[in-house]
Amino acid sequence: MQEFTVYLDNNATTCVSPEVRDVMMPFFCDLYGNPSSMHTFGGKVARYIERAREEVARFINASPDEIVFTGCATESDNAAIRGTADMFGSDLKVATTAVEHPAVLQPVRRLKALGHETLEIGVDSKGALDLNALEDFLKQPGKKLVSVMWANNETGVVFPIEKIAEMCREHGAVFHTDAVQAAGKIAMDVQSVPVDMLSISGHKFHAPKGVGMMYIRRGTRLKSFLVGGHQERGRRAGTENVPYIIGLAKACELARLGMAEESEKIAKLRDRLEEGILASCPDVRVNGDKAFRLPNTLNVSFEYIEGEAIAYRLSDLGICVSTGSACASGSLDPSHVIRAMGVPFTAIHGSVRFSFSRYNTDADVDYVLKHLPGVIKELRAMSPFGPGHCDTVFK
Repeated sequence: MQEFTVYLDNNATTCVSPEVRDVMMPFFCDLYGNPSSMHTFGGKVARYIERAREEVARFINASPDEIVFTGCATESDNAAIRGTADMFGSDLKVATTAVEHPAVLQPVRRLKALGHETLEIGVDSKGALDLNALEDFLKQPGKKLVSVMWANNETGVVFPIEKIAEMCREHGAVFHTDAVQAAGKIAMDVQSVPVDMLSISGHKFHAPKGVGMMYIRRGTRLKSFLVGGHQERGRRAGTENVPYIIGLAKACELARLGMAEESEKIAKLRDRLEEGILASCPDVRVNGDKAFRLPNTLNVSFEYIEGEAIAYRLSDLGICVSTGSACASGSLDPSHVIRAMGVPFTAIHGSVRFSFSRYNTDADVDYVLKHLPGVIKELRAMSPFGPGHCDTVFK
């Protein structure tokens, strides 16, 4: 059992930063009043929430009244998709991408089962979206909703959200973006990028699990998604999760102030790991467009072996990586993202994602490069699908 951990699975979740932890603590035991109470003790807490709302709004250059606090991005994604469908009825047409997170894909597929016309837009071998297919969808008559992630959680590929938002606006479509992986890694400005709705989750950038945010542009028509109280301007009823909202706001502040410097540092670590893997491990391919991806994400496919086996062997060495979305773990099928990109059979099961945070160091990269080549060599020696075997078995 390793006494230390090299954590390179930050797209799944991040640690809570000490600064976030510290600002949360008073709201567990000292400032515990209900923000909806009429007394001054609760009113004081309500004022802290509104200050947090202002900070979160500043993070994406929005107005505070456009920010709704939620429990997670999955809730926000569902609220955007189902709330729009509830508003416009069964005639609403919905388009998303074939590489979305399940928090978007599954609600869209549920709408399809209910009779809505839906489209899952494909990507090319680099993970780039087929904008011509999107254009054809937008030219259809009727009410339309488009949901496209800002950045892919598995490959880190960044979509041209500004262009997509402009296309949707030109054709009168409502546009939602799941910005979970982009938040805290690249700048987002809803004044220059005309999205109608946007979802983020705090635990992806050093806030705690269990808090998220949904941006809803003024004038966007959306049914309330939780009823039973006046909270969040009637959009999302329920007593506010005060400590976590305060923590989310602090994480937004830290990201806003340190993003440029941190992204540069993290990208250097990612690139050094990539160069080291390509130099030391044969039959490896990088998945995703290297020119348009998040600074922290590296997805590679090791041919002829299973990504799960690699992840387990690395875990025994204290190295934490992923084979895809944490929300899709447990499935033996290859990643739907990697499948959509047309990765060859010999590599499709061997995908591994390395994702960095501000707390990773050069020593982490050194440790991975010290042990990974041996793991790959060992697993390939055991594999019946190594070079020279595949042609025999599958000809």
